[in-house]
Amino acid sequence: MLEATKPQKSPDGTPVNPALEAESKIARIAVTVFPILVVVAGILGFLLPGVFKPMAPSVPYLLGIIMFCMGLTLTPPDFAAVAKRPWAVALGILAHYIIMPGAGWLIAGALNLPPELAVGVILVGCAPSGTASNVMAFLAKGDVALSVAVASVSTLIAPIVTPLLVLFLAGSYLQIDAAGMVLDIVKTVLLPVVAGLLARVFLKKLVAKVLPALPWASAVVISLIVAIVVAGSANKIIEAGAIVFLAVVLHNGFGLGLGYLAGKLGRLDDKARRALAFEVGMQNSGLAATLATAHFTPLAALPSAVFSLWHNISGAIVAAWLARRPLRDKQA
Repeated sequence: MLEATKPQKSPDGTPVNPALEAESKIARIAVTVFPILVVVAGILGFLLPGVFKPMAPSVPYLLGIIMFCMGLTLTPPDFAAVAKRPWAVALGILAHYIIMPGAGWLIAGALNLPPELAVGVILVGCAPSGTASNVMAFLAKGDVALSVAVASVSTLIAPIVTPLLVLFLAGSYLQIDAAGMVLDIVKTVLLPVVAGLLARVFLKKLVAKVLPALPWASAVVISLIVAIVVAGSANKIIEAGAIVFLAVVLHNGFGLGLGYLAGKLGRLDDKARRALAFEVGMQNSGLAATLATAHFTPLAALPSAVFSLWHNISGAIVAAWLARRPLRDKQA
């Protein structure tokens, strides 16, 4: 997904493509700084709700920008990986759309969350893979090609899968407009991703110039979405913040752990297991926040805002921990 996750080196360890190495460094810095940006954005949204709350109608367009940037990072060979490793990709997608929605539903029930928060947690679980998951897989020395393939396919099928899962799991809490969600995801996710992919194919030189800036652009736009979401529920954050944070930490933790376990049960190698950990545990919280804002209430979008912060912090920590551990297959 991000070119930065595809550094190429010769056998002696020297970079084959210095541009990719520089871009890789930029991506690592962006991932490190991203949680700080999100925290600052959340604080600003809480302290200055009057500034950010009126921006709520712009959230779908902001998400469209993020997904267009994602499309720019895709290449046709990324999708060829699906045909080469159908079992691994299918396992990753099934694990993602079974573990995270199921965990969200169980956590919402176990914590006895109010309907709006319960729907928000379930909605995050039903979203496709997060836009930074492949960078985390790269930092963890995981299988980046598999990570890109799973994230790409999970995003492309989201217009159908996400609304159906939300309707099935959250329909008992609030009324769900599944048809409206399908249309919204097509407009804010599918079309921008396809447009970005086409631009990458037909405007190669121009896109190559902007690729290094894409991690920063996505980080800034997601941070702005968080500020807007927090501003919309600023008056209820103190009351609901602790329980939402607990739900998000549990949700993300189950995803990371069970994602790795799914790869192990599927007899994938250690690099692939590391990739699946992030593909399952990291969600497109920007999409979840957009859908929650459009179809429910600002409070329902709060779990998405917290998830945006936490899954990048936990992802960076887990990636750093895994990077220090030798690949088990090589040890064997």
